[in-house]
Amino acid sequence: MTNVFRDFLAGVEQAVAACGLPTARFAVELPRDPAHGDWTTNAAMVLAKAASKPPRAIAEQLLPELKKLPDVAKAEIAGPGFINVTMTAAFWQRQIIAIGQEGVAFGDSALGGNISTNIEYVSANPTGPMHIGHLRNACFGDALANVMAKAGYKLTREFYTNDAGNQMDILARSVHLRYRELFGESITIPEGMYPAEYVIDCAEALKARDGEKWLNKPESDWLTPLRLFSGDFFLEEIKHDLSLIGVKMDVYTSERELRASGAVEKCLAFLQERGLVYRGILEPPKGKVLEDWEPKEQTLFRSTQFGDDVDRPLVKADGGYTYFAPDIAYHLDKYKRSGGVMVTVVGDGHAGWVKRIKAAVAAVSEGKAQFSVKMYALVKILENGQPVRMSKRAGNFITLRDAVEKVGRDVLRFIMLTRAPEQILEFDFAKVVEQSKDNPVFYVQYAHARCQSVLRQGAAVNLSPAVNHLELLTDPDELAHIKKMAEWPRLVEQAAQAQEPHRVAYYLQDLAASFHSLWNKGSDNTSLRFVREDAPELTQARLALVQANATVIASGLKVLGVEPVMEMR
Repeated sequence: MTNVFRDFLAGVEQAVAACGLPTARFAVELPRDPAHGDWTTNAAMVLAKAASKPPRAIAEQLLPELKKLPDVAKAEIAGPGFINVTMTAAFWQRQIIAIGQEGVAFGDSALGGNISTNIEYVSANPTGPMHIGHLRNACFGDALANVMAKAGYKLTREFYTNDAGNQMDILARSVHLRYRELFGESITIPEGMYPAEYVIDCAEALKARDGEKWLNKPESDWLTPLRLFSGDFFLEEIKHDLSLIGVKMDVYTSERELRASGAVEKCLAFLQERGLVYRGILEPPKGKVLEDWEPKEQTLFRSTQFGDDVDRPLVKADGGYTYFAPDIAYHLDKYKRSGGVMVTVVGDGHAGWVKRIKAAVAAVSEGKAQFSVKMYALVKILENGQPVRMSKRAGNFITLRDAVEKVGRDVLRFIMLTRAPEQILEFDFAKVVEQSKDNPVFYVQYAHARCQSVLRQGAAVNLSPAVNHLELLTDPDELAHIKKMAEWPRLVEQAAQAQEPHRVAYYLQDLAASFHSLWNKGSDNTSLRFVREDAPELTQARLALVQANATVIASGLKVLGVEPVMEMR
């Protein structure tokens, strides 16, 4: 697994050891100004205190050892003690060979050490089909799982089904109304029900299965069976919708089944044994005047013991559990199953939930879980620049199926990762299908398609990629592009460690820009064209560069769940 950053870092560590200096954690980075070389390291700055020497003195001690490293062309001290290093052109030219040998596996890493990692994402209520508002969660979560898997983590993708709340009773009653309507009854849909037409699909499936079985029956007879039926029906719809964008979960966990198993009671007993559940009275909410608020004794979880703002109720006045109680039980269950790292992807509307669930996970794992919550801002859906207002319950929303049919899976997946998750993302149907350099999906796909076009041009004159004459790749922009390709393994590790898969989309746009620039230079200067019949050896070397570029783009697109195109239509 080639990673030039790790290799050079190991070289710096070797130089430090050769100088008899103490070990420490220091960095190897890209200089802000390419004129300062290929690498810069702060090793001398970091070691100064432990070695009781000025940074420049340590840098002068390290310099001769760094110059002994293979392929180092130049090493020099900058500023108070930074060391800038320039590698030979041959070193960078050989990276094309490594990319060719590893293929789309280029960038794979052992960083994660095969640590079991559970990523929960989407987790939409099974009360209807998926709509475009679910897309950012699905695409972000899936790309995060992909980049962490590429970085060497052992991934489990999980969907938690909230199929036990009051919304499931409302859905069952809505389905029963539509079911009666299918038998000719005139119905009125009360406010608060699900009036959308997608409920009719569920009612038709119920009629096909059970016929007239639930007509003229009291609610006590049909509520539970219809709640189960409608929940299962829409969960299958959700699975189908996810498949349309290439998302496949490893585990679907049902809140209803979790409750039925007694997991909530066992979890509360677990907390009770550890003194984390008590009967108490909460203070009134700060900064709010509530006329109907009155102090009352409740069953509370000591979440403040784990960093939360207040302790949290577990049992409602009617004796039923609060929403939080099964949430704790679910995370205890998930922790026992995962045993490693847990990540949950939610919209920023859940910000108030984060502290309490982190407190819960700390409690049930007894501080052992590595748990993080990745939040994202909502997506503003536009049509020709005008906002589209949606409501799932009312049924006026754009389904995921419609969105896939309208713009395609690859566009949807890529666009959802073109902004950092905390930034609002505007999705305009008219703009995302434009074939222009302003459209990031087109821009990256066009770079891959251009690579294929160049390779076909080479084949037309009986020239194919070859690495026998890579030393002919001496143009500064060619070498700069090879360096950009060689960044990919490091980018994978950084995106996995930071849990920020959008970095992959950013990198691909930068890589595409670099390649398009090379193409344009060849258009302006014939000596720089990729295919030159008068220079077959140079052409073969450039074709190898082009093929490597296509490989790295394909590797990055695979992480995003996007298929690279062979030609643009």
